[in-house]
Amino acid sequence: MIELRALTRRFGTALAVDGVTSTLGDRGVVGLLGPNGAGKTTTIRMLAGVLSATSGTVRVLGFDVSDRPLEVRARVGLLPEVPALAPVLTVGETLEFAAALHGVPAPSRAGRVGAVMERIGLAGAERRLIGTLSRGYRQRVGMAQALMADPAVLILDEPTAGLDPAQLVGFRQLVTALAADRLVILSTHLLPEVAGLCDRVLLLHEGRLIGDGSVAALAAQAGCVSTVALHLDDPTDRSAAMAAVPAVQRVTPIGAGRYRLIGEDALEADLFRCCADAGWVVRRLAREEPTLEEVFLALVGGAP
Repeated sequence: MIELRALTRRFGTALAVDGVTSTLGDRGVVGLLGPNGAGKTTTIRMLAGVLSATSGTVRVLGFDVSDRPLEVRARVGLLPEVPALAPVLTVGETLEFAAALHGVPAPSRAGRVGAVMERIGLAGAERRLIGTLSRGYRQRVGMAQALMADPAVLILDEPTAGLDPAQLVGFRQLVTALAADRLVILSTHLLPEVAGLCDRVLLLHEGRLIGDGSVAALAAQAGCVSTVALHLDDPTDRSAAMAAVPAVQRVTPIGAGRYRLIGEDALEADLFRCCADAGWVVRRLAREEPTLEEVFLALVGGAP
């Protein structure tokens, strides 16, 4: 679907994107993650054909972006962080104009606009002025613009900035539904959005691709391992007794009666037997996988 080969972009002497290479499939949600200034927006602009690469190549559906930009733009929908919306136009007028720009034939425009509005959750909002809409509704109009040509690839640049919790839930549901039949690339620095939506993560740092895979694969790359959280109804430090359990490799007290342990696959069963034999009351015993925040910090070495 999308092939990136040594993709590089300079702005004068500044290296914004440094030799990014990856291949993306034809559906699902791929997160483009990184701290501010990592090169995410520059990368997606090159993917969408609105910014040329200094060197390297991008191919979308077999079309080289540098050689066939119009073919690429016809197949890629882009929702920028701030959608280009005229406050004096209505939702219907805005989307009719978008349909015309995307080459939808005049006799088919009303039907196409209505179908997209229905899917995006804008049905009945045709006469509302853009200037009166909330941030969440403006994002939906921007999404409708991006979907007007029914693109095979949908790129979303920081799409959840400013959305309230209820709007976030609706947005996540919408993205999940759209990804069933197209590739959605979600560019963000917000870790919960990536953890909750993405099947795969491309992690950029200082313009370089430093991670590519599922959260589990990135955790393995970062050396982050699953742990077992244990909470006893007893404030006495039992670390020494737990360290003697065969499956335990490391015990870390994290509070009164609370421990985090690393060990072998049999760790939970061995711990449970240890607690039962000692007569300790267990309030919680659960395995916890590394969080995306822990993985991010291990790979990037700084705040998200």
